[in-house]
Amino acid sequence: MDEEEVPQKGTVTQRAIEEIKAMIAEGRLEPGQRLPTERDLAARLGISRSSMREAIRALTVMGVLEARHGSGIYVTALEAGDLLETFGVVADLSRGPRLVELLEVRRILESTATALAAARITDNQLAAVEKHLAAMNATDDPEEILAHDLAFHREIAAAAGNETMAAILEGLSSRTFRARVWRGYQEEGAFARTRREHAAIHRALTARDPEAARAAAAAHVGEVEEWLRAQLVAQDGSGPAGLPG
Repeated sequence: MDEEEVPQKGTVTQRAIEEIKAMIAEGRLEPGQRLPTERDLAARLGISRSSMREAIRALTVMGVLEARHGSGIYVTALEAGDLLETFGVVADLSRGPRLVELLEVRRILESTATALAAARITDNQLAAVEKHLAAMNATDDPEEILAHDLAFHREIAAAAGNETMAAILEGLSSRTFRARVWRGYQEEGAFARTRREHAAIHRALTARDPEAARAAAAAHVGEVEEWLRAQLVAQDGSGPAGLPG
């Protein structure tokens, strides 16, 4: 009997998740609004309280709901960054060929975001990009370069004016993987090349040239793709256990 109940329970819980999501999508529950009690929701949907509890727990992990101690369960602000936070786990845990796939996605999105940023960036945002570029050029310490590299691309994604795209790019930007890239570049003496790539992106942004920005960003991420492919070939294409996400 237990083996038969497990999938049924999972199906009921999924239905509860979909029902709550529908209530939010249809405006019956607004961002920041408190949910009815677990008992009331379960009765309304005709399911057990345990299934409703699992549904609420799942939606909390997704960033859709939040528990406030002593107050109840609330709909979050539904910000893109919160909803897509768990997306970053994919980049952190991926390795080998799957990581190459993620870089391909990042190349497409980052080139688009950089093109949008070239058309929309403000003087203050451009100054922030310049600050991180200068800091990258002023050091050979991979950790310092990494920090400013992340900030450089984060500022550009923000300047694109699309919070959802920025959140996805943030998820694709695994700090662990980038750290390995920068250490690899240091060993290969490739800092000069990647600095030229960042400078090309900056020039396109300064010129407010979307197509040049798109090409520069695509070339930059494309170089990281090629670096990773070379690493995999050196490891017989197997994607070793030590290759970070």
